Amino acid sequence: MSKIIALLICDTPMSSVVAEHGDYNAMFTQLVHAAGKQLGIADIATKCRLEPFDVEHKMEYPTDTQLDSYAGILITGSKASAYEDIEWINKLVAFTARVVTDRPALKITGICFGHQIVARALGGRCVKNDGRWEVGPTPLSLTGLGKEVFGVDSLYIQEMHQDHVPEVPPTFHLLGSTEVSMNQGMVRFSSGGAAPSPLSLFDIHVFTVQGHPEFHRGIVAQIVAARAASRAIDAATAADATRRADWPNDGVGVIGKAILGVYGIA
Repeated sequence: MSKIIALLICDTPMSSVVAEHGDYNAMFTQLVHAAGKQLGIADIATKCRLEPFDVEHKMEYPTDTQLDSYAGILITGSKASAYEDIEWINKLVAFTARVVTDRPALKITGICFGHQIVARALGGRCVKNDGRWEVGPTPLSLTGLGKEVFGVDSLYIQEMHQDHVPEVPPTFHLLGSTEVSMNQGMVRFSSGGAAPSPLSLFDIHVFTVQGHPEFHRGIVAQIVAARAASRAIDAATAADATRRADWPNDGVGVIGKAILGVYGIA
């Protein structure tokens, strides 16, 4: 039986990225399918299906009847800021707060902007990080819980943000940090309390990361070039990201596998 994940699409990537790598639906489908294949799930395309909803332009959401049959939701990244007081973002925050509160069996994953939306919806904050960007493959310093959740002692994730979550919201547990952004990922357990022992990924109710597991070197290179040309990021930041372009990327092999585990697919 296929598990359906509602993909709440919060942005359209730049046109050159879409032309070469697809939109967020294509990127996240590739992420979960590649992770499934690494886990030896030959029929992952049958076992896991993403159903996209355009929450930015159409403000469309799954109905309660649809949610009854879904394994969970996944909130994508966006060039927008999660703290903005605009209609579509406020609606997304309210929806997220409602499903987390009312549907403890429904798994929620937030990626970058989605991580920040979850924080805002559940008692935390998202703010601009004093003009500091994180761009390109970046090593995370994992907490003890982070090592247990990801099954590794350290990991690298593609970053592309200057907004961040400066604290860990109530009922959440930190997974990892960098020198630039303390909250690089967090989980909330279905119990609402401490981590169960022994821990199963399926015990996680809400899972978020600040980075982009769906991004790879080619995608990031295109975004860096475009944002450097428009001066959205400075030349030094762009050069440093280019210098690190060949660094490891654990988006599929570690984070993608963890996402499947949270949804009960792995």
